[in-house]
Amino acid sequence: MFRHLRTLQQVSRRTLTSSAPRQLENKVPHKQKLFQEDNGMPVHLKGGTTDALLYRATMALTVFGCGYVVYALISAALPKKKD
Repeated sequence: MFRHLRTLQQVSRRTLTSSAPRQLENKVPHKQKLFQEDNGMPVHLKGGTTDALLYRATMALTVFGCGYVVYALISAALPKKKD
């Protein structure tokens, strides 16, 4: 068992240390330029289609949740009568 753990440790060490570091492009200046642009759009929608879909989904879940809370409160306040 110890031999398997030792082998796993060596493999994971080789995988982490021998890989060449990737050069990632710095996207921050582009995003800053996009979000600071004055085009009349709210900041929470400037990200494009993804932001618009997330905003609409959040609003739909919020409205549904509020409606369900009102329904639950009414059904708790006015219990059904037993016949």
